[in-house]
This record gives sequence, C-alpha cells and structure tokens, in this order.
Amino acid sequence: MQRYFVPVEQIKDDVVTIKDSDYHHIAKVLRMTDGEEVICVLGDKGSALVRIENITNEEVLGTVIEWLNEEKELPVQVTIVSGLPKGDKLEYIVQKGTELGAHFFIPFIADRSIVKWDAKKAAKKVERLQKIAKEAAEQSHRTVVPQVETPLNLRQLLERAKEFDVLLVAYEEEAKKNESSALSKALQTMKPGASVIVVFGPEGGLTELEVEALRDAGFTACGLGPRILRTETAPLYVLSAVSYQLELMG
Repeated sequence: MQRYFVPVEQIKDDVVTIKDSDYHHIAKVLRMTDGEEVICVLGDKGSALVRIENITNEEVLGTVIEWLNEEKELPVQVTIVSGLPKGDKLEYIVQKGTELGAHFFIPFIADRSIVKWDAKKAAKKVERLQKIAKEAAEQSHRTVVPQVETPLNLRQLLERAKEFDVLLVAYEEEAKKNESSALSKALQTMKPGASVIVVFGPEGGLTELEVEALRDAGFTACGLGPRILRTETAPLYVLSAVSYQLELMG
C-alpha cells in the first residue's frame, strides 16, 4: 500500500489533507479515486490507514480509518558519515541506507574528497538527497524520514560526535589486518536507544591523521571483514550488521 509522510499540522479531527508533491503523486501519477486507501505517517502521532474522500484540484482529503501500531525502526539511531564521494554515490548511500534503517546522514569534507561543494551547491545537493531519503522511506515503509545534514569538515565532525553514545570509524588498514573484533564487540554491547555514529572515508580512504584525530576523540577504528569495500558499500555493510545483531538475533 502506498505510504506518504504528511506534516502533523495537516490532520484535524481525523481528517488528513495531502498537498504538494504527494497530492500530485496520488492524483496525477497513480490516478487514485475516492474510496481508495493509503497509509499516512503523521509525525509523532504515528501511522494511520487513511481512506480518500475527495480529490480536488489542489489537495487530497482523507479520513483516518485506523491508527496503526508499527515497529519499523532500528533499535538504535545510526548516523552515517560519508566522505564526499564522486558522482551519484552519495545518492546511492542515502537511498539504500534509508532502506536499511539509517537515521541521519552527514556528508564529510575529507582530505581525500575530490568533490568540492560550495554553499550554493551544498544546499541544492542536500535538498536532492533529502527528497531521495523521503522516497526511500516511503518505499521501505519506514515511520521516520532520515535527515540529511549539511557537509561538515573534520573539526565540525569531532564537535558533533560528542552527542553520540557509540563512535566508530571504518578504517581499511584494520581490514587489512583482518581486524573484525572491534565491530563485533561494539555490536554486541549496543543498547536499545543508543545513538551511533559511523565514519566512512571517500574513494581514497581516510588519512592517518584523520583516523588519529577521530581516535583521540573517542572513536573506535574497525575493519569490515577481510575484504576492502567501496565507499558506497561500506555503510550498507555496517547497517546490515546492526540489523542482524539487534533485530534478527534479538
């Protein structure tokens, strides 16, 4: 069933108003009609099964039929920090990372990042990435749309990291040493509700100085198995490992 994230202020007395791009998708793309049903995620109010009552030229009006008790989110909040990669790799990370349960995405201006974003370009990129996150959250039936933040440099990242309970950095030199116990230990000791931040380098990886600074700030360097993963693959590996440990293993 189609899912939409609707601002909580657009519900009153169990009447939901769907506007803008979501209205266009319902009315013009799917060509839905009165009586059909969708799921609306309404902020802190949660998810609801909504029956379409009327489609006007500007909005869709629906009535809440049933409030749903959904448990779709990871038991921990994972923030993915990605060294700015080339091409559309960051879009891939955000899309697939959203499907796998990430809560936040932070682009990282790493020493070896070839890509450079000025303020104007960064704003447009983040807007585009946020749209991708919303669409991926709807497709994967999430109850939260992950937030994509503006790019941070190393100093800003170290300051931001003070907010987290678990701090990890994926470092290929650890992978070369077949060091996997650090990630395994971190996964086994994570408590439900914990905030987790994981840093990944760009295509050229993180420099020794960056890793040293992260370690000094409390990050644990860990390998991701014996193979070297691409910058767009590594975050998905970690999110899958978190899901396996905390959701499938219970």
